This record gives sequence, C-alpha cells and structure tokens, in this order.
Amino acid sequence: MRLDGPAIVLVGAVATIAAAVALAVWWDHAAEWVRAVLVAVCVLAVAATAALQLNRMVEAYPSWSALAGVTAAGSAPRREPAIPAVAAPADPAGGGTLIGVRVDGRASGLDLPMYVYLPPGYERERRLRYPVIEAAHGYPGSPRTWIRRLHIKAYLDREIATGRMAPTVVLLPYQTPEQLRDTECTDLVGGPHAETFLTRDVPAYARAHLRVRTDQAAWGLVGYSAGGFCATNLLLRHPGEYAAAASLSGYATPGIAVGDGSERTTNNDDWRLATLPQPAVSLYLAWANDDPPASRHARRLAGLAHPPLTVTTAVVARGGHSDAAWQAMEAPAFDWLSAHLTRPAAG
Repeated sequence: MRLDGPAIVLVGAVATIAAAVALAVWWDHAAEWVRAVLVAVCVLAVAATAALQLNRMVEAYPSWSALAGVTAAGSAPRREPAIPAVAAPADPAGGGTLIGVRVDGRASGLDLPMYVYLPPGYERERRLRYPVIEAAHGYPGSPRTWIRRLHIKAYLDREIATGRMAPTVVLLPYQTPEQLRDTECTDLVGGPHAETFLTRDVPAYARAHLRVRTDQAAWGLVGYSAGGFCATNLLLRHPGEYAAAASLSGYATPGIAVGDGSERTTNNDDWRLATLPQPAVSLYLAWANDDPPASRHARRLAGLAHPPLTVTTAVVARGGHSDAAWQAMEAPAFDWLSAHLTRPAAG
C-alpha cells in the first residue's frame, strides 16, 4: 500500500472512526486508565490520518521505504526505480510518451531522477529536433505532482493534437536530493546546487540523449507555486539559455536563506528588475484572483518590467493556491510558451 495513496488515508479514517466508537461504547463501563488510553488512541488516529492526507497532498514520502530511509539517515536521497533511459514505445492512444531517466549531474554533483515527455511522432520523425520546456514542481512536491495531480501528459497531448502547441520535449526534473529540503532552485551555500543542476546538468543530459534543439530560442521554463519562482528566477538569471518562462501562482522572492544573502539581491526578482538591466526574454505570469500573495507578487513584477523584457499576465477567477487553479492555467501557459519558442526543425 503506497504511503501517498488514497487507500492508506481511507484506512486511517476507518481506524479513527473505530477508535471513536470504542470510546463512546466503553466510556461508562471502563476503568479510568482505559478511558485515558482510548482518548489517546483517538487523538493519535486523528493526527495520523491528517498527516497521511497532508503527505498525499504534498507527496513528500511516496513509500514506506522513503519514510524509513529519511528517518534512519536524516537526509537520504530520494531514489526512483530504474527505467529505460530514452527509447520507449509510442503511446497506443496516439499521444506522447512519459519515460523516466536519471541525470548524473557532473557540474552540480547531484544524481537525481527526471521524467521526460516525448511528444507524438518523436520515434517516427527521427530527423526532427524539438523545442524543450523544463517544468519545475512546487514545495513540498515532486515531478509526480505534474503527472498525477496536474495530468500534464493529458494536457500536452491535447494541446499538441489540436495544434495549439508545437510538439515539444518536456523535462520534469527533481529540484532537491532530500525529502523536505527546499532549494527554491538556487545553489544553496553548504547545500544542494539545484540551480546548477537545472540549468547545466539537465540541459546537458537532454542535448546528449534526446533529439532536442540546442539554440536558446528553443528553450523555456514553467512552474507552479515555488516552481513558478524557479521559472521566473532562472529565466532572469540565465537569459542566454532560455527564451521564455511561465509562472503559475509563483512569487518574486525565494522565501528561504540561500546562505550568501542573495535572497535579497540577485536571487530576488523584485531586486533584479528594479536594479539590473532587464534581458530580452518573455515572461508569462498567471494567478488566481482569490490568491492574494501570488496576485501581489505577480502584479509587482509586471509593474517593474519594461522592454526589452516582455510580460504577459493571465488571471483565473478562483481556485486559490491549489491544483484546481494550476489545472486552469496549465494549457494556456504551455500554448503561450510554444508560441514564444522556435518550432521543431530538421537537425
């Protein structure tokens, strides 16, 4: 039974109800110490069920072994099952294909899993090289949130099939080697060098193992929540490598200490836009009207932007800071990115 699955939450809920029923039935007949034990069991059952549901929402621990590994080692790396690296059979339904790989990051020193979306026709059109979008996840979270909760494959398949989006390779990397270490896609002093991994190691892997375009105009970024900050920040810090980025309910500051004070300067998008020359790239900022923090950050960034940086904003009526809001923003963001990136071309 998966630790982040609905079945285990249901088991926890049943156990909570059973404990409450036992407490009600035995209250008038049991000794005082038995009552105390039953009350403690009820409290623990409620707390455990709430923790299981929270874990299911944020996908911090996908399995019992992951939880045991972190408990025993303190910060054990998250390991995914080995999956064939690049080649995969075409989707029988005619859509794209999701595969899993591992990126051995020589520049960053990180060895992390990554999922890859190969668009329809990737195996047939072997002469083509494709544009690339790196998709950053939120915190806590993982690329599985894109796959299981935001249904990224279904959205990409649909947008490509209707012609609203060009066939594109989408990379879904991990952003941290530790279960609950928030990197905000930065190079932490004394910690993981997530920025180097995402901007050097991940592109190097894609260019070596996948048929992708290598020009800056073909590379983009997207992310939700903390991943939205990642997308915006990495675009502004690496305009020579990425042409466009889309932020879904992102924000302008990392919210963590990087270790060198850069969370107030060069890793702070407000500071960058107000202080440094703005690059000739394109940025898409989306938020929900009922998500005040994301709205405030996005509006502030949009107000600071000026040419040659271009900014497009999009607002959904409701959804807050949630999967529902990001699902509403997802397809338009990918369509916008595709319109701002170069198309597949013969290589």
